[in-house]
Amino acid sequence: MMTSRMKRRLKREFSNSRPTVWVGKEGATPQILNEVSRQLEQHEVVKGRILQMALKDADAKELSEKIAKETESMMVEVRGHTFILYRKRRRIKPADVRPKPSPLKHRVPSKQ
Repeated sequence: MMTSRMKRRLKREFSNSRPTVWVGKEGATPQILNEVSRQLEQHEVVKGRILQMALKDADAKELSEKIAKETESMMVEVRGHTFILYRKRRRIKPADVRPKPSPLKHRVPSKQ
């Protein structure tokens, strides 16, 4: 769930940044979706730009909604041909990792 405060903060932070993903004339291909998903895993936020050739059948909002749905992310903003997507980073829980005993703790003191 994204609050309006989060949306405002993300819009403000990414308004001056350059897009990291460009959607070409083929549209939302599996390669584009994989790249967007990979970048969302690393940075939580992706800014993308849709080239005019990709907007033959749909407008920018529809195409960015499709990308958001396929990558399980939330659309923050669509402005012109530019969109911002957000997905909370998925934390992987460590599988029962126990610390190894230190060899110094179990050493028997030597008698002198």
